[in-house]
Order: sequence, then structure tokens, then C-alpha cells
Amino acid sequence: MRPQHPVCNHPTLLLLEKCKTPTTFKQAHAHMIRTGLAHHTFPLSRLLLFSSLPPLSSTLGSSYPTSIFNQIPNPTIFLYNTLISSLASTNNTHIALSLYSHLLSHKTPNPNNYTYPSLFKACDSHPWTHRGLALHAHVLKFLGSTYDHFLHASLVKFYSKCGKLKLSRYLFNQIQDPDLPIWNSIISAYAHGTGTCSDDASSCIEALFLFNEMQMSMIRPNEFTFVGLIGACADLGALSQGAWAHAYIERHGLELNRFVATALIDMYAKCGRINLAIQVFDSLPKRDTVLYNSMIRGLAIHGLARPAIELFNVMDRDGVAVDYVTFTVMMCACAHAGLVDEGRRCFDSMKEVYGIEPQIKHYGCLVDLLGRAGRLDEAHEVVRKMPMRPDAVLWGSLLGASRIHGNMELGELALRHLTELGPESSGNYVLLSNIYANMNHWEGVRRVRKVMKDKGIKKMPGHSLVEMDGEIHKFILGDRAHPRSREIYAMLDEMGRRMHEYGHKPSTQEVLFDIGEEEKEDALSYHSEKIAIAFALVASDSTVPIRIIKNLRTTRLRFFREVASPNAAASLAHTPLPEKKKKKTLVNLPRFCCRLAERETKKKTIFYAIAGVPAPPSFMRVTEEVGSPLDAAPCHR
Repeated sequence: MRPQHPVCNHPTLLLLEKCKTPTTFKQAHAHMIRTGLAHHTFPLSRLLLFSSLPPLSSTLGSSYPTSIFNQIPNPTIFLYNTLISSLASTNNTHIALSLYSHLLSHKTPNPNNYTYPSLFKACDSHPWTHRGLALHAHVLKFLGSTYDHFLHASLVKFYSKCGKLKLSRYLFNQIQDPDLPIWNSIISAYAHGTGTCSDDASSCIEALFLFNEMQMSMIRPNEFTFVGLIGACADLGALSQGAWAHAYIERHGLELNRFVATALIDMYAKCGRINLAIQVFDSLPKRDTVLYNSMIRGLAIHGLARPAIELFNVMDRDGVAVDYVTFTVMMCACAHAGLVDEGRRCFDSMKEVYGIEPQIKHYGCLVDLLGRAGRLDEAHEVVRKMPMRPDAVLWGSLLGASRIHGNMELGELALRHLTELGPESSGNYVLLSNIYANMNHWEGVRRVRKVMKDKGIKKMPGHSLVEMDGEIHKFILGDRAHPRSREIYAMLDEMGRRMHEYGHKPSTQEVLFDIGEEEKEDALSYHSEKIAIAFALVASDSTVPIRIIKNLRTTRLRFFREVASPNAAASLAHTPLPEKKKKKTLVNLPRFCCRLAERETKKKTIFYAIAGVPAPPSFMRVTEEVGSPLDAAPCHR
């Protein structure tokens, strides 16, 4: 080393802060070598710091800052932490862990509170989770119980991402006065539904309870709090609470950043208010790829494939970069609307026009697109000829299409591949059982159920959720646990009696059991969606729209409209009334319409949900009353 001289305020070091590209940064580095600055620890530390921070960290790669680090004779713990954080944030987890091991191999310096958070974030997914568990042991060894809230929040988030929500909650409960980052971590953990709760709905409901607890603790939420909260509202269909969160953000001047905006767009779309999702999207001064993808996904949920394609064209015209997610949501939009040719063109353009190599998700979307359209041979051909090994999701799409179109042979083939891939899912066996049942092949049904019993595979029970006055109510098949159960079943009987009077015959092919027709009709009368609808009709105001969410695919629903007054203005899902209005009108729900029923006694109009067509996602939504400025866009077949 050359003799030390004052270098802290050298002009070249000041220039480092202004270097935003690899070229200018390397020029400054070369100048430091020529002037001898690179022989001193402080200038090297500055070089390492700026090469490890965005935007240079993503463009210089891992080797450049690592080579600088190796030139520093006695790096401080600050420099170790800086480089570890940079490597972890650029998905160089193995190098970050190697550097951490290098740190442990020296007596000094010792790890501190800032060493571990970035490592936990890097280790929260396969195949690094076991290293994260070891890191927790190191935290206890080197820091004991003295680690700060920021590190505690990292641990809470790490265990939730690993699916260990109970451990995450245990760590949270150990904190006497959790601060905002820790509250955000635990709310986000429950909102994403990753853990050992009985179902995702339970974890989302818990996220809302946690938010209420945070408010009672006088902790003021920030933008990151609402990302998790709004996500939970989206999955629960809790529109009123999601809208309250939106109003809070605006009233308290919180930033509508892209994370919050994306969550709001997703929430409004899933709650059937696609018009409000569009309003949020249009209000943003700058829209990036993530926001466009979210808006296209929202349109896809509602079967609005043509507007989704138009938005994609606007995105392309405005020079916003498309990515693999863009094509995933675009192909989903085409699949839900039955636009097979447009979907295939979208798939073909990925590589030919945009230079994006199709991934297994895109092949899965293509198989789903063809399968929904009944082109099972083409879908199977795609599976056979794709360049990578088909995964369980892809074979599951083929199995689902086989069930819809009654192709027993292809369904058995898909299930065979699914069982080879493992782990085994009850849904796959249920789909094959349903294929047999639809074809009255009851021996096949019994064989599948015996296999499930022998392997200890249990079917996930279906449940439906409905929000009333800000409270989430949950119902299962034949549920009689609700306090208003007597009123609910009286309403169910009334609905059934009226439908029978008007000549409706239940679609008993949906009951996949070898039982008599009367028993099948009884089974149809008490499924969870009907119970939820009956409760909503009993408990709600006459003009309050009803939104039902189900954890599985919804049963077929049809809507009955009884118009008591010839002057009553009534409309369901933008379906026009006949020219001559009749007192008794049966209205079928358009195939991809995500609406439910509403009762308007003030207009003498009653809608009854009874049988019909499944919505493409695992939930159903309704719009506001007719004539509302908040009405959603019309649905498309």
C-alpha cells in the first residue's frame, strides 16, 4: 500500500454518485486506478457501495463488485452487508451465501442486525429454504434476543413465504410493541394465504382482523399496509372494505404507487366492478408493464377479451415493454372468451414479433384455450410436441377439458401423468370421477374413490362467502350452523317452490352421484352458493347487490326474474328484455358473465339464482343496480 493521503473529498469520488450507466462508472473506476485512488480502502469502499446499488447492480453483474471487494484488505461489516444485500437482490443467492460463509470464517467482523434481512429474503423460496432455517439459528447464536424489529419483520416474512404461517404468527406474538414494518409483514403473510390455515379465506379474514388490531394499537398504516389489506379484500370479495381502503388512501394523501394501484385494480376487477378498475388505471399519470398486465387480467376475468386486446395494442403503441406475464393474461382473456384464433396468434407472436421464448405457463394457456373450445386433439398435440416436460398444471388443464367434453380416455391419460408427477391433488381425482359420473360410468367413479381412500386423499370441501354489512359469512353444503338458519332454509324452500311453479326442472346432471332423481334435486337445493344467496336475500336491504365467492368452481346458475309491475325497469347482466314484457321471464346468464342476483322490492323485481353456467374463475360477482353510474361493462360470450 502507498502512504495514506487525504482522499475522502477527491473530486472523482463525488463523480461516482452521478454515474448511472456501466460505461460512465467504469470510466470513473479507470480514472481512480490511474490517479492511485484505487490503492486506498476508502475509495474502494465507495466503488463497492455504488456498484452494489441500483441501477448499476442489475447491469454490472455479480463479478464486478465482488472483484472490488476482494481488493479491500480488511472489509468492515458494512461492506459485507452492502455486497450481500446487492447479491441477494439480483438473485445471486448462492454467491451471497458464500460471502456470508466467508464472513463467518474470520473472527472479525461479526454479523449484525443488517446482515440477515436480505439473506432471509433470498432464501424464502425453493431450494434455499433450508438455508434460511439455518440462518435463523445463526441469528440466535450471534445476536441472541437483541435483534431489532427490522430483522424480526424479515423473519416473519420469511416463514410466511415458506408456508409456515403458524411459526410466522408465533414470532409476531413474541413482540411486545410491533412497529409498522412488522404489522405489514404479518398482514401481508395472511393476505397471501400461504400457510397452514384451513383455507385461504380464513387467512384473508385473519388479515382483516390483524389490520383492525393494528388500528387499535394506534399504528398508522402506510402504502405497503394497504397492498396486503386490499389483496385480502380482493380474495374475499369484500368490496365495501376494499373501497374504504381506497378512500382512506386518498383522504390521507398516501401515494398511489404502482403496488397500491395494482392491488386496487385487481380488487375492483375481482369484485365485479371492472369500471372502477378502469378508473384507477386511467387516473395514473404513468403506467408500467405491471399495471398494464393487471388491467388486462381484470378484463380477462370479466370475459372482455376484445377490450383486453385493444389495451394490449395501446400498450405496444405507447412503447411499454411486454413480458411473459402480458402474454399469459392475454391468452387467458382469449380462452375465457373463446377467441381461439386470436389466442393462437398471440402465442405465435411471442417469439416471432417480441423475441420472448414461450415458457411452460404459455403452453398451459394454449392447452387451456384449445381445451375449452373442445379441440382436445390439438391440445394433446401441443402437450406431446412442446419443448419442455409438461408439468402438473398443464396436465390438469387437459384433464379439466376432458371432463367438460366427456373424453374419458384422454382424462385417464392426463390423470396417469399427474399421478406420476406428484404430489397428488384431490382435485385431479375428482375431475376424473366427474368424467365417469357424467357418462353414468359408476363403476369408474367407485374405482377412483377407492384409490383416493386407499391413498388417504381427501376432497377439498367447497364453501361460499358473502359479505353483509362489512362482515364475511361462510357457508358449506347443507350448512345449518348459521344463527339465521331457519330463515335461510325457508327462503330456499320458497325459491324452490316458485321455480317449480314456473316449470323449472333442476339440471340433475350436475349431481355426480349414483342416486335417484329426487335425491339429486334435494342435493341441488342445498349447495353452498344457494345457501349464501338465500342468506343474502334474507339479511340484505332490498337494493343491496349480492356478491358470492367460492373456493372451487361454481355450480351452474340461472336467473329467474319475476316482474310484478309492467312498468318496472329491470335488467340482468345487461340482457335486454323482450319487446313484449312478460310477467314470467326466464333469463340465462351469458357464459362468461361474472354477475349474481339482486332483489329490488322497491321496483317490485325479484331475481332468483337457481341453475346456469359456470363462471371461468373460482368466484362470481354482481354489479350495482340498473342505471347506476358504477355499472360494469357488459359481458361477452
